[in-house]
Amino acid sequence: MKIRFLGTAAFEGIPSLFCRCDLCVKARELGGKEIRSRTSAMLDDDLKIDFPPDTYMHMIRDGLDLELIKDLIFTHSHSDHLYAEDLVARLPGYAQSMDHPIQIHANDAVLLRIKQTLDFNGGVQGKFVLNRVKPFERMELQTAVVVPLPASHDPLETCLLYYIEKGGKTILYGHDSGWFPEETWAWLQDKKLDLAVLECTVGRSNHRTSHMNIDAVLETKQRFEEYDMLKPGANIVVTHFSHNAQLSHTDLTEIFTPQGIQVAYDGMILELP
Repeated sequence: MKIRFLGTAAFEGIPSLFCRCDLCVKARELGGKEIRSRTSAMLDDDLKIDFPPDTYMHMIRDGLDLELIKDLIFTHSHSDHLYAEDLVARLPGYAQSMDHPIQIHANDAVLLRIKQTLDFNGGVQGKFVLNRVKPFERMELQTAVVVPLPASHDPLETCLLYYIEKGGKTILYGHDSGWFPEETWAWLQDKKLDLAVLECTVGRSNHRTSHMNIDAVLETKQRFEEYDMLKPGANIVVTHFSHNAQLSHTDLTEIFTPQGIQVAYDGMILELP
């Protein structure tokens, strides 16, 4: 199984629109791994996590065929994870798409936004099926077995992490979230992971409630080890970085590589044999 990190930035992207901070100036000069678009991931070619406003660019850059998507799951409704307007592009009159509907799995806030957008353009028209998810409820999708788990992010929304079983591998997709709620830790403690995807939005900032800082990431890894959750050779990857943390890709790798944690970059492909 492979996981492709399509985008690895927080809401603002790196470099950010209108910004002249040191990191954004450096990113414009250096390019490459210093350029980060809004966060999303693809598991194999048929399961996509989140649908940010940079999805079109991801498709062009990485040569993706989005018509291979069978399941689309969402973490929450914030605009860097949900750009519902681009889902309209699959409707008749905009695209000659395949007959199969893409199954969308999300919380109420995401589904409401998508439904309103599609209804304004004639409805789902057989191109999507909207499925409401509930925390801790096991779902057998077309592509994977998925369990949504509560995140610590926006107190006004049921934001979600995902435990995913796919192709014989187990993955924890763990952003946007600060330190995980104890009910999530309790559910996870007997699980065995091949891959944990975490976030480090705020860098060295003393903040760990709605996003993780460096210390929270390292303590999360320690908790994984205490619970014996990591299979031999398991991977931990960090993603979802903000320019406000003022940490370049080089800075992040210097921090995390000695800890056995890999820093994601846009377009990175990780193979899970």
